[in-house]
Amino acid sequence: MPQTAQDGTAEDTAATPPKAATTAEDQLVREGDIAGDYLERLLDVLDFDGDIDLDVEAGRAIVSIDGGDDLNKLVGDRGAVLEALQELTRLAVQQESGNRSRLMLDIAGWRQGRRDELTELGTRTANEVLESGESARLRPMTPFERKVVHDAVARVKGVSSESEGEEPRRQVVVFRNG
Repeated sequence: MPQTAQDGTAEDTAATPPKAATTAEDQLVREGDIAGDYLERLLDVLDFDGDIDLDVEAGRAIVSIDGGDDLNKLVGDRGAVLEALQELTRLAVQQESGNRSRLMLDIAGWRQGRRDELTELGTRTANEVLESGESARLRPMTPFERKVVHDAVARVKGVSSESEGEEPRRQVVVFRNG
């Protein structure tokens, strides 16, 4: 129903545009801010030093912690502690924002180093499969690790890859096309 404006004329509220919705990038920046605050409090409780860097890349908030002497303890064996901290941080973001988060956490550059190793593994395996014609099954990996390997395999013509099995034993299988 039209409302009466202060000057006595009718005004159609339906024609008034709503406030601009928050952009996807703004939401990701907010996720990063929430995660950064959460991780800063965690580092304080643990009495660890570290610089927190926030970024948005490929539709995902990226939070990195660097610069502290004890940070490798927060990575753990094969990134197990890092994965757990990432999930806790995602839950903290969801709790405050009400939205499920896909943020990625890196500590002491471990994830970037791991990405480089996995890219090399995926490329090397794809080339071996191309040469031998025999499929190759890699050891079980996390979703992050599998994605990096799939991306590397996809850049080699003549081979493909797929994930098989159930978590946490899901594996990448690389095979020759055709």
